[in-house]
Amino acid sequence: MGVWCWGLGSAGLPLRDSFFRDIYRFEDGVPVFKVFVDGFWSEFPVRVDVRSPIDGSLIARVSVPDWEAVDRALDLVYSRGRWSIRNIPGERRLRVIERIADLMEEHRDEFVETLIVDAGKPVRHAVSEVEASIDRLRKASLDLRKLEGDYIPGDWSSHTLESEAIVRREPYGVVLAIIPFNYPLFDTVNKFVYSVIPGNAFVVKPPSLDPIASIMFVKVVVEAGFPKDAIALLTVPGRDASRIVADRRIHVISLTGSTRTGLEVMKNAGIKQFIMELGGGDPAIVLEDADIRVAAQKVAMGVSSYSGQRCDAIKLILVEEPIYEEFKKALVEELSKIKIGDPRSKDTDMGPLIDESSVNDMMEAVEDAVRYGCKIVYGGKRIEGNYVEPTIVEVTERHALKLLRLYRDEVFAPIALIYKFKDLDEAIEIANGRRYGLDAAVFGKDIDRIRKIIRFLEVGAIYINEYPRHGIGYYPFGGRKDSGIGREGVGYSIEYVTATKTIIYNYRGKGIWEYL
Repeated sequence: MGVWCWGLGSAGLPLRDSFFRDIYRFEDGVPVFKVFVDGFWSEFPVRVDVRSPIDGSLIARVSVPDWEAVDRALDLVYSRGRWSIRNIPGERRLRVIERIADLMEEHRDEFVETLIVDAGKPVRHAVSEVEASIDRLRKASLDLRKLEGDYIPGDWSSHTLESEAIVRREPYGVVLAIIPFNYPLFDTVNKFVYSVIPGNAFVVKPPSLDPIASIMFVKVVVEAGFPKDAIALLTVPGRDASRIVADRRIHVISLTGSTRTGLEVMKNAGIKQFIMELGGGDPAIVLEDADIRVAAQKVAMGVSSYSGQRCDAIKLILVEEPIYEEFKKALVEELSKIKIGDPRSKDTDMGPLIDESSVNDMMEAVEDAVRYGCKIVYGGKRIEGNYVEPTIVEVTERHALKLLRLYRDEVFAPIALIYKFKDLDEAIEIANGRRYGLDAAVFGKDIDRIRKIIRFLEVGAIYINEYPRHGIGYYPFGGRKDSGIGREGVGYSIEYVTATKTIIYNYRGKGIWEYL
């Protein structure tokens, strides 16, 4: 196992008598957070406990609005909010977004500390998420490059002669954003930006496991001058959210989550517009001419970063036969350097999984692999609490792959299969054999072989000599097959939150056929 970093005492939120003080109050020493519905911060009798993955301690309670309040919130954003935000000139919307970024800069440390305690993110991962969120806000103007229409002359058909059309894009109205636990702040920010830039109202359902960063962001948005009737924060647990997704006052659903959740949402939502980044677990193909040391370092990062709790984490490592043993040894060496422990320590590389059920899921997947004759090359154990070792499972027989949960399903933990392939077609076939198609990584130098992989892999993005990481979305990302619908990224999400409307002008005012 990697180096173990000891804990730093009980976890607690970084609450100060500050900017955020009016969105919570203390009850028996525990902060109780309000929610933003129908234009106000409100508290409700029903609460959900929020526990830190660091040590399982209770760090907050969050109010859950009743269905009457949910109905009022949806009615407000639908009847008033979608028009108030749309009627604000785009340049003013951009100024509000800049102000949001400024306020996040001012309260950067509180956001960082919240992500560490609430989501279990190691310090540098929490810092990166806050910085990426601010950067996404600052790049909001780049989304405008896709907010454009067309002019179509009617000259090319006898049926449309003496007419013409313009094609415009306009906001659908109300976007519901369903946020995952792994990037609670960035995903809220990202979905907010591309939703409101064209003039949509915004409803956010934060993750129940770590909702605090999303709540804090809504506070920043309101204080920055965003219309209060055009935003709502609904902390309804996922198991009860089907009523919201089915509501006809919601026009677009932007979801990041598991494939199972995505299918459930689509089943309940009815006819709506969707943007969905769903299950992943990416393959990495290591070719015989790869720089073994660099490839091993990057694959180790792809497996272990944020404890493997990323849609774009590497879950399947395919290594060409001539370098297989050397690469495997290098990978084990890299994983052994990872310092596991309390994410509040700046020395920690890998913190805990989000909760105990995630640990149990990983351990069951390990047992499943061993039962089918696989070998644990590295890790495979629970350390204590929600902390586990990064794990590599070796598969020696190809027929065993399809029997393994680790191949069939996405296990949201720092665990990956490794397999030795003999020819490129085999690697491509194995990579495409999973039901997911989010990203892939390729390590090597031969451009002809790399181009073949690029052509035939059924994924949304391919990283050459790099491990998959979506970053702020400057490069668009999204999946194929069971990995989702649509694309997220700067400028690329606009088409999913805007409707195309065609306006045809007939300049003669009569049926054109009379003049032919």
